[in-house]
Amino acid sequence: MHGVKASNFAITETDLLIAIGARFSDRVISNVKKFAPHAKIVHIDIDPAEVGKNVFTHYSLIGNIKKILKVLNTKVEKKGASDWNTKVDEWKETFPLTYADDSVLRPQYIMERIDAITGGDVLITTEVGQNQMWAAQFFKYTHPRQFISSGGLGTMGYGLGACIGTQFAKPDKKVINIAGDGSFRMNLTEIATAVEYKLPIIIAILNNRVLGMVRQWQQYFYGSRYAATNIDRGTDFVALAKEALKSTDRPVVINFEIDRDEKVLPMVAPGAAVNELIDS
Repeated sequence: MHGVKASNFAITETDLLIAIGARFSDRVISNVKKFAPHAKIVHIDIDPAEVGKNVFTHYSLIGNIKKILKVLNTKVEKKGASDWNTKVDEWKETFPLTYADDSVLRPQYIMERIDAITGGDVLITTEVGQNQMWAAQFFKYTHPRQFISSGGLGTMGYGLGACIGTQFAKPDKKVINIAGDGSFRMNLTEIATAVEYKLPIIIAILNNRVLGMVRQWQQYFYGSRYAATNIDRGTDFVALAKEALKSTDRPVVINFEIDRDEKVLPMVAPGAAVNELIDS
């Protein structure tokens, strides 16, 4: 739904799609009749109930992915780059992720700066919504298990708990939770837990004072009829951070004020094909 154009175009034109441990949710396939219309689909999964559930699968391999891939590797030959690789590279160059570059503080820029300042040597957890998408799009992940998110499960409030747990698991690493103000409100009392255990986590709040992803849907698909998305209740996150820091200087909350109408783009509308993207 919020993937780069190059990947969505490739899915639409490919002749072979190998899905490894994927559940083909509606946020991935959108219009099932137009999803990978030219492709033979190979689905590898340990759970047979997932195969053929949402898309027609031409070939299914049920079992442990690691074992299956080892067997498959013995049966395929190395193949060099082709016209297809050139085509995908051209899409990447023609349709990169971009955002308006002006004097307004933008969440995409914030993610790029976090990446640059940390040198990418940091673990990222996220809440749910626009913050989650911007974190996925504009931070350059270079290590396995560096992006810790609830995926499509939609669990607002997940990020802070995940950040605390990640810091326990990796005490030698810097851990940053990318949060929207809506999700952060769900679980903000757990800052007290971080203080109690002296965890040096950072919570970066992309604060637009609304439920941003829901507002984006209301604007695009419901004629800008906004309902129950304005959550600007006057919560002073800076004061909250100071309160949390009274007993220790370890956890830090950073409040980034961003525009309430900032969008996550590109975007596939519900029911559209994955190569039919909104980009403005």
